[in-house]
Amino acid sequence: MTALVETPQATEPVVVATVPETLPARERLESLDVFRGITIAGMLLVNNPGSWNAVYPPLEHAEWNGWTPTDVIFPFFLFIVGITTAISLSARRARGATERDIARQIIRRGSLIVVIGLLLNAFPFFWWGRIAGVPDPTLLQRIVWRAQHLRFAGVLQRIGLAYIAAALLTLRSSWRQQAGIIAALLLGYWAIMTLVPIPGMGGILGGAFLDDPGRTLAAWTDRALLGTDHIWVSTKTWDPEGPLSTLPAIATAMLGVLAGSWIMRRERPLLDRLTGLFGAGSLGMVAGLVWNWVFPINKNLWTSSYVLFTAGMASVALATCIWLIDVHGLRAWSRPFVAFGLNPLVAFVGSGLMARIIASLVKLQYHGKATPLQAISYQMLFAGWLPPRLGSLLWGLSFVCLWLVLAGVLYRRNIVIKV
Repeated sequence: MTALVETPQATEPVVVATVPETLPARERLESLDVFRGITIAGMLLVNNPGSWNAVYPPLEHAEWNGWTPTDVIFPFFLFIVGITTAISLSARRARGATERDIARQIIRRGSLIVVIGLLLNAFPFFWWGRIAGVPDPTLLQRIVWRAQHLRFAGVLQRIGLAYIAAALLTLRSSWRQQAGIIAALLLGYWAIMTLVPIPGMGGILGGAFLDDPGRTLAAWTDRALLGTDHIWVSTKTWDPEGPLSTLPAIATAMLGVLAGSWIMRRERPLLDRLTGLFGAGSLGMVAGLVWNWVFPINKNLWTSSYVLFTAGMASVALATCIWLIDVHGLRAWSRPFVAFGLNPLVAFVGSGLMARIIASLVKLQYHGKATPLQAISYQMLFAGWLPPRLGSLLWGLSFVCLWLVLAGVLYRRNIVIKV
């Protein structure tokens, strides 16, 4: 049986459903699992370098406007969430589930993903660093401080919310209605971000502040709805997964639903569907690049141009995977990614917990001072004999390989973790 994630970085993540009912045995598209697995592997790699001070530019996010390969990973995952949502909805209907039952399951699954994301943000549920004004905090004070400064947003939270919205909006709508909703989301977000005055800025329209991360309407909304103590600590004034920028992320997932519905049209030859996917993807990338002239491609704002560009690229990438794997049978290179693709929740959450443990919690004496275990392993295994960026990359690849081994164990035992 082929298991498909029904969720997107994030980064980049996550509900799993088996879907053999919707595709004939001769058309079991292993490429869907491979595409998701490649995305998960990319998430783990860019989130876990040996040193954040030594990263090759393609493995970093764009500073603000523009994009790098790293910036396409999260929308790729949300796109595959949409594809598997279309497949899952079709499968559930085929099993006789009512629309009400399907809606309840959508809300339950999406809510669980959000809760898992919050728990991942909170781990280890106490603050392990210093607390200003409290020289020797108790465990209770550390727990309270952690709760008072918990980041509400995150990759899994965006996945869960976008999944709920996209699945419910496409549950009973036609493809024309879905296209209209997507257009409304993207055009509406463009209008809101550029034509609405920023509060406290003297009536100046938001378009004047698109190049200033802390002064956009999205940043103002983050502070107003989340509070400054619950925003991403690296920025303090805005959150890359904030509430307003989640609206266009719903469009990313809905574009995936449209792609999934097209892929499932079994009355058409597979090559015809691939041609359509390639064509639509190419047009999406062009449209995104054109829109970029007036509404820049920006991952942190999840701009409308970014949605079209990355969804177009995801369509082309997925079509390429289907053409290589399911049409021409070139599977040898893709086998490792299937294990990741079948258990993305385990890989994403497990690697996130491990990264926090070895990078922040577990410290050992190294050269006379307490040093995180992650930094010690990087220094001992790679930094001492390799150029910094290469050593950092190899540490990250080693981290990915470790989780590939763990995912492979689950794969060989036919274990799929789902919510």
